Amino acid sequence: MKIVVIGGTGLIGAKVVNNLRQTGHEVVAASPSSGVNTLTGEGLDDALAGTAIVVDVANSPSFEDSAVLHFFQTAGRNLLAAEQKAGVRHHVALSVVGTDRMLASGYFRGKMAQENLITASSIPYTIVRATQFFEFVGGIAHANTDGQTIRLSTALLQPIASDDVARAVSDAALAEPVNGIVEVAGPDKIGLDNLMRRFLKETNDPREVISDPKAPYFGAELNDQSLTPGEGVHIAATHFDEWLKTSAKK
Repeated sequence: MKIVVIGGTGLIGAKVVNNLRQTGHEVVAASPSSGVNTLTGEGLDDALAGTAIVVDVANSPSFEDSAVLHFFQTAGRNLLAAEQKAGVRHHVALSVVGTDRMLASGYFRGKMAQENLITASSIPYTIVRATQFFEFVGGIAHANTDGQTIRLSTALLQPIASDDVARAVSDAALAEPVNGIVEVAGPDKIGLDNLMRRFLKETNDPREVISDPKAPYFGAELNDQSLTPGEGVHIAATHFDEWLKTSAKK
């Protein structure tokens, strides 16, 4: 069976490609560097010829509000149209837990637009919503640093390792379409400010975290429900402290 992974060279995509290839399927890692560009449509028809399953884990190269909305809307339309022509039987997309609750953020409005295109299509689908990745903690620190301080919300997260996200996406691709949303999260709930303190301590980073319940996260104010999953969530195995000791310093 042929499976095309859009964004197949990125953090999640490369892991998904490897997982699926180990099951014996023909897996194509599609990205602009391989001549497949969902934003322009370049190479899509050729890449999708004979494809049964498409996995979309591509992300916007810009988080600016209008750019991210343009990316997810345009790429989504182009990809779904090409899938319709190719007779694709299952569309799997990676999204974010809390997307529908975080629409004050331009990034989440873009993800919601992507999800809406998928659900309006006639192609059977599965949307995998994951919580925030452990691997993004360093980027969150950078985005919120002012001098030697990092101002962050106290709201709860339930972050997850990228390996566990990739495993959930791979499993969804090989299962029957659910025509709905599957949520996956890590095993531990922790405030964003305290998550950062543990990360800085383990990486010997001298910056200080300032706890601020009103601090914005990608333009939106958080509460304890904003980025945490609902009932029926699949809980992954990897704990944050375990990941810190093995991966954070790499």
